[in-house]
Amino acid sequence: MNGVPLTWYLILSAVLFSLGIAGFLFRKNIITVFMSIELMLNAVNLSFIAFSYQLKQVNGHIFAFFVMVVAAAEAAVGLAIILTVFKNRSTLNIDEVNSMKN
Repeated sequence: MNGVPLTWYLILSAVLFSLGIAGFLFRKNIITVFMSIELMLNAVNLSFIAFSYQLKQVNGHIFAFFVMVVAAAEAAVGLAIILTVFKNRSTLNIDEVNSMKN
């Protein structure tokens, strides 16, 4: 036994990425859309790590680390923008926050 096959990781990654796309396209809450983007980034990280482990190389781990750095920066900036939008508009519904003007 060699462990869990690579295809299982890739299927899980594809399912997570698909759920992230569905949440991004169909949800109306900014927080849910934000979480969907994070879910897509984590799905990509899973595939990077799975390929890296399968090929016995460190490149996938390095790429996953950089994706985590970008996700952390996106979380900080994104949450600041979301808090500002909520403070100014008193809603997190995307349909009601459709323009940048007051």
